[in-house]
Amino acid sequence: METIVGVDVSKDRLDIAVIPEGESFAVSNDDAGVGELAKRFAAHPPHVIALEATGGFENLAAAGLTAAGFAVIIINPAQVRAYASAVGKKAKTDTIDAALIAAFVQATKPQIRPLPDTQTQELSELVTRRRQIVQMITAEENRSRMVTAQQSRKSIKRLLTALRRELESLDADLNDHIRNSPVWRVREELMTSVPGVGTGTARTLLAELPELGRLDRRQIAALAGLAPWTRQSGKWKGKSFIGGGRSKVRAALFMAALVASRFNPVLKAFRDKLVAAGKPKIVAIVATMRKLLTILNAIVRDGKPWQTA
Repeated sequence: METIVGVDVSKDRLDIAVIPEGESFAVSNDDAGVGELAKRFAAHPPHVIALEATGGFENLAAAGLTAAGFAVIIINPAQVRAYASAVGKKAKTDTIDAALIAAFVQATKPQIRPLPDTQTQELSELVTRRRQIVQMITAEENRSRMVTAQQSRKSIKRLLTALRRELESLDADLNDHIRNSPVWRVREELMTSVPGVGTGTARTLLAELPELGRLDRRQIAALAGLAPWTRQSGKWKGKSFIGGGRSKVRAALFMAALVASRFNPVLKAFRDKLVAAGKPKIVAIVATMRKLLTILNAIVRDGKPWQTA
C-alpha cells in the first residue's frame, strides 16, 4: 500500500500523520523543521505529501519539500472538512486533522500536479502585494471623503502619495517579470486580446492558474471554483452553487466578467440572454465568469488571440 503523509499546518508548527503506518509527530514550521522532515523521509519517500492550504503558512514547507524531490500537493480545506463530516470525524485536534488529510488523499486520489516554479511564485507574490496596495489606496480615498480635520486630510494625502508611488514600483516589477519570460508575455497578450480582460486579470491568472490552457474546460472551471455543485437527495434537488478552488482567480474573473458583460459583444449577449430568461443577475455573472474562463483557456491552449467574427 502506498505511503501517504498528511500535514496540518499552523504558523509555527507542522503536525504530521503517516498512513498506513499510523505514525504521527510534529516539527517546527521553519527551515529547520522542514529540513528535519525531508531527512526523515529521504530513505523511503512517500507516494505524496499533502498539506492543507492555510493562507500561506504552508508555502515554506511546500517549497522546501518539493525542492527536496518529494511529490507535494496542496489540499483545499473545505474538501477535507466535507470528507471529515462524511466519515463522521468530528474531533478537532492537530494530529487527527493531519490524519484526516492523509485519509482524504488516500480515499479521493487527487491528481498530483507540479507546484508553481520559483518565477511563478514570485509573480504570485507580486500580484498579491499589488492587490493589497490597491485595497489600501481605496480605503484611504474613502477615509479622505469622511474626515474634516485639516491635519487628518494632510496625513491621508501623504500616505496616498506614498502608496501610489509604491504601486508604480510594483507595476514596474511586474512588467519586468512578464518581459523576462517570453511565454508569459505571449500569454498575457493572448488574454488581454479579449475585451474585458486587462493586464491585472491576465497577470493574476498567470500567477494563480498556471494550468490554464493545459486542462479541459470542466477541469479548469473546477480548479477556479466555478464548477457548479448541486445538492441532491433522492427526488429532492437543491440549488446549484460554486465553492472551493482558487479565490484570487474567482475575484479577478468576477471583475473581468462585469466589464466584459458591458463591452464584450459575445459575453454581453450571453449574459443578457440569461437575464432575459429569468436568471438572477448574480447567477448570470457567475455563468459569464465560467464562459470567460473557458474562452481564455481555449485561447491560451490554441495560441490564437480573440476574434470577433
